[in-house]
Amino acid sequence: MRFAAPARYDFAGTLHGLAVIHGDPTLSVGSREAWFATRTPDGPGTLHLTYSDGFVHAEAFGPGADWLMARADAVAGLRDDLTGFPGLARRHPLVARLAHEHAGLRMGATGRIFHHLVPAVLYQKVTGIEAQRGYRKVLRHFTTEPAPGPFDRLRLPPDPAAVAATPYWVFHPFGIEQKRAETLRRAAAHAAALERSPDAATATARLVSIRGIGAWTAAEVTRVAFGDPDAVSVGDYHLKNVVAYALTGAARGTDEHMLELLAPYAGHRGRVCTLFAAAGIGAPRFGPRMPLRSFARF
Repeated sequence: MRFAAPARYDFAGTLHGLAVIHGDPTLSVGSREAWFATRTPDGPGTLHLTYSDGFVHAEAFGPGADWLMARADAVAGLRDDLTGFPGLARRHPLVARLAHEHAGLRMGATGRIFHHLVPAVLYQKVTGIEAQRGYRKVLRHFTTEPAPGPFDRLRLPPDPAAVAATPYWVFHPFGIEQKRAETLRRAAAHAAALERSPDAATATARLVSIRGIGAWTAAEVTRVAFGDPDAVSVGDYHLKNVVAYALTGAARGTDEHMLELLAPYAGHRGRVCTLFAAAGIGAPRFGPRMPLRSFARF
């Protein structure tokens, strides 16, 4: 199956956007080829996407192959709706320039919630390196079966039932303390209801009703699961400063000020943040960085 791609389509940038954590073992992205393994309602599946001659070509493997093929274009960001954004982008010269320079960047939508909730929970209040280490160890522990298809380096996300049934202390050697482990276990117990969410707004309401999950985690999930262009990760350690610096030149900001600055882009606030990330914009750094810790040694 193949799908027509938009002009200047950024295949690699779009598919890289599906990773909540850098180096996600469920995803492999090259300049013109990508693999994505997940658990669908029909069972495990792997989606293989390639890009050539203005088209995205899709094939899938495993029991979940048909489910993945039915939304392959969404995963590739080809259902992303930019209606109204060009006009909003012109409200600030930097946003307008980035919208032009990254005109081919799209927001993919996998349709899977718990898949992305796992790395989002593990990313709470820790460094990226800590989150990545813990996530890889969780995947190795919970996913013993290989991902379907010929790409043998992919891993499937954990099965929610297995996570929910696992005592919190099992996560301790993975560098995951009790608070995040218990949040993950509660989320796994609600996974079936979460996956039935018809849209990002419903998913957000259901996510934040689970103890230990707030606006940041919900936004990280809905941005990828639904391709939500308005999802803003309120509470992020860096994002408030990035937005303030990009739009005003101030080195530091607050979540409240960030939301005020993004208000003119309502409906596409998350897209603006994605453009800042794509451009590599960062606020000036002052003082020491967040230290790395090993909870497994406590």
